[in-house]
Amino acid sequence: MGSNSCGFVVVPKRKEVVAAVLPMQEHWLPMSNLDLLLPPLDVSVFFCYKKTPTNSKGSLLDIDNTPATATATMHARESNGARVSTLKKALAQALVSFYAFAGELVENRLGEPELLCNNRGVDFVHAYADVELNELDLHRPDDSVHGKLVPFKSRGVLAIQVTELKCGGLVIGCTFDHRVADAYSANMFFVAWAHIARTPNASPTIPSFRRSLLSPRRPGHYHPYIDNMYVLMSSLPLHSNAKEPEPNEENGDIDGHLLSRIYYVDAEEIDRLQSEANGMNLVNGGERRRSKLEAFTAFLWKLIATAGDDISKRCKMGVVVDGRARLNNKSRGPGCVNGDGADYFMQNYFGNVLSVPYGEETVGELKAMELSQVANVVHECVAHATKEEHFLGLIDWVESHRPEPAIVKVYCKEDTDEAAVVVSSGQRFPATRVDFGWGPPGFGSYHFPWGGQTGIFRSPFDCTSSILQYPAPKKLPMECDKLETELIIYFGNVLSVPYGEETVGKLKELSQVAKVVHECVAGHEGGALPRDDRLGGVASIGKGDCQGILQRGYR
Repeated sequence: MGSNSCGFVVVPKRKEVVAAVLPMQEHWLPMSNLDLLLPPLDVSVFFCYKKTPTNSKGSLLDIDNTPATATATMHARESNGARVSTLKKALAQALVSFYAFAGELVENRLGEPELLCNNRGVDFVHAYADVELNELDLHRPDDSVHGKLVPFKSRGVLAIQVTELKCGGLVIGCTFDHRVADAYSANMFFVAWAHIARTPNASPTIPSFRRSLLSPRRPGHYHPYIDNMYVLMSSLPLHSNAKEPEPNEENGDIDGHLLSRIYYVDAEEIDRLQSEANGMNLVNGGERRRSKLEAFTAFLWKLIATAGDDISKRCKMGVVVDGRARLNNKSRGPGCVNGDGADYFMQNYFGNVLSVPYGEETVGELKAMELSQVANVVHECVAHATKEEHFLGLIDWVESHRPEPAIVKVYCKEDTDEAAVVVSSGQRFPATRVDFGWGPPGFGSYHFPWGGQTGIFRSPFDCTSSILQYPAPKKLPMECDKLETELIIYFGNVLSVPYGEETVGKLKELSQVAKVVHECVAGHEGGALPRDDRLGGVASIGKGDCQGILQRGYR
């Protein structure tokens, strides 16, 4: 670590390995067929915590400026060093149940990964950064977060870095191997870890490692369309694995390379997009209502197409679908329903339960279609992947091709493609529940140091962050002249909470109280998300038409 382009220095104070607090019998945990569809990819997530505020009398306040709870007060009085100790102690307890994160991935004789549950532990770094939370340029996580506030994982399955900030704030960054866990699984772990730190004697959620829930059928069978969704690695052209050229920043040549940006979109804009995406679907009592995710995915798909000059080139759009709610195991017979708790175990299943259906249209077709038409295409694309049979068929497809590794086809950008983007919804990103005892994070986000040419977009509607990454278009059309970057958007709830305080004697008259309230919030008007100078450089995206959503974009 050291100096970086954002101008602050991160210095490691201590490096150690945290293992589960209880001894564990070493054993092997096989990867499910759905795990085997994931390439070697590390995913990061970070949570930013403000220093717990105090009022003029020194009384501690919670994150919303109400009197702090006893637990929050206790932790806030501790130094950050003591907080780090609390995190490590809770981590050692959480790894007893989430033992997969304390193991190692090892290749078996067939070349497939298997999880060795040996309690090697988690690499844990305690660091210090000479920067304040409100100085972090969260709009550009490649510069401010990557390799600085989230760790590079060199060993094991999970690595954690806790960074103290100059202002007294704290950033908790984690990096994990996607082959072992999807975001749903990681979220379970973060919530359980925080729950243990906050209430040590409580019993958090216990994850399920019951691989039989995802075992292939005998005999197996699957729909032929799965052959168009996934591709064997051996069938890819050799140049697909070639190293991409380094970007030439002097002439601005960043074609084919991904950048990360975080943006904000007002909820009203998403509602308006949803209304437009519904179009004629709701006329005359129709019930073909499009979800917010479908509406925004359609908008994003059309927007990317407007950047293309060659109307014959194709734009691919994929959507990540979680299969936990779809796999009710009813089709496997009475032995897998209710009595053995299969539904419960599936809800708490730890591993990957994902599918990535995708659609493709030409640039010309997408430009000519109305948003409601594109939303219908998105809906039809995703609909078949929301059925149990789809996931059972996908499991059987992998089984029929093992040990040959495979990958989602949309990740393999072809020469005839204008762009390929995958959207992943983070509606269930539990940022507000990752409270270790000093309040929930003021900001949180996943971070994908993705090395491919297909963009990844995370879009939580009710949480605190999202990242979109995709290769820079060579030229932006006039309709997007307000967009100065090739990267799009973040939307969610990021709030600034100003507060005032007065003695009881001064608050007797309502008019006086109203005046105090007005003066308190006067400097914070302008929307839920402050401009760049008030929340670490997160770009605020204003109202207007579809292109107006992108008006604050910049490199």
